[in-house]
Amino acid sequence: MQQEEINAQGNVSTAGHFVLLGFSDLPNLRGFLSGLFAVMYLAVLIGNSFIILIIRLDPALHRPMYFFLAIFSSLEICYVSVTLPRMLFNLWTQRRTISRVACATQLCFFLVLGATECFLLAVMSYDRYVAICNPLHYALLMNPKRCAQLAAGSWLGGIPVQIGQTWLIFSLPFCNSNQIEHFFCDIPPILKLACGDTSAHEASVYVVAMLVVAVPCILTLASYSKIISTILRLPTAKGRAKAFSTCSSHLLVVVLFFGSAAMTYFRPKSSHSAGTDKLLSLFYTIVTPMLNSMIYSLRNKDVIAALRRLFLAKNAVT
Repeated sequence: MQQEEINAQGNVSTAGHFVLLGFSDLPNLRGFLSGLFAVMYLAVLIGNSFIILIIRLDPALHRPMYFFLAIFSSLEICYVSVTLPRMLFNLWTQRRTISRVACATQLCFFLVLGATECFLLAVMSYDRYVAICNPLHYALLMNPKRCAQLAAGSWLGGIPVQIGQTWLIFSLPFCNSNQIEHFFCDIPPILKLACGDTSAHEASVYVVAMLVVAVPCILTLASYSKIISTILRLPTAKGRAKAFSTCSSHLLVVVLFFGSAAMTYFRPKSSHSAGTDKLLSLFYTIVTPMLNSMIYSLRNKDVIAALRRLFLAKNAVT
């Protein structure tokens, strides 16, 4: 594969394309990585589609908690599809060139969907907070109209900010190289290619990360601190176990996603390395979405019960 690179005297901002190096430093593992990522992508698609289907078919799951879970599963499919198909294409064909417009588009969708996931996780924690800490008003506070508004706000809330951030990053001049040391267009490796002082852009990244990552994370943790406090005050061990089982899966997903994302976007530019960035990115772009579907299906008693009912109904028909 011919590596296309702009020399030090050139200006990549006029070249119109970048080269995603991805895993080119591991040529002997290309076949293994292709197979591994293809299996993981199928697991994300099948697992989350399965959750959506179960929730849609079982009337017992037509509740706010599972309404948000179905939206979350749909989001996970979109989120992974922004990066993984392109990565598989690059591995299979060894054609790593990506146009400037395609790179900006990928980054914008990735940021928008990532922000949506942060907001939606916070909304899901609020739903659990109301259900456990204020159960008598749950039906009133989490009525269908309110749920639709919260879901729409999660999807739309990050769009203006992330479009603006993408425009700011790609308005920079890029020098010396057009090779992105990553498997998709992400902020840290793109900023490394920029000319001159990028401290203002780094500051904007931190501000946006505070808005779309830190604030939802703080709200989520605040909700769970109240939830845990309420659970511990329940009179029976059985009641505490039942209450905690309804939110333990979501709490595990929150820790996995926010933890890996925070380590990527809250580190200064000087501390970023290609290997570490790729490892962390693999975790929150592929591994976590794959684990989420398993966590919500295998650790959720309501989903397992719905699956049993579905199979029993199918066997009864046959």
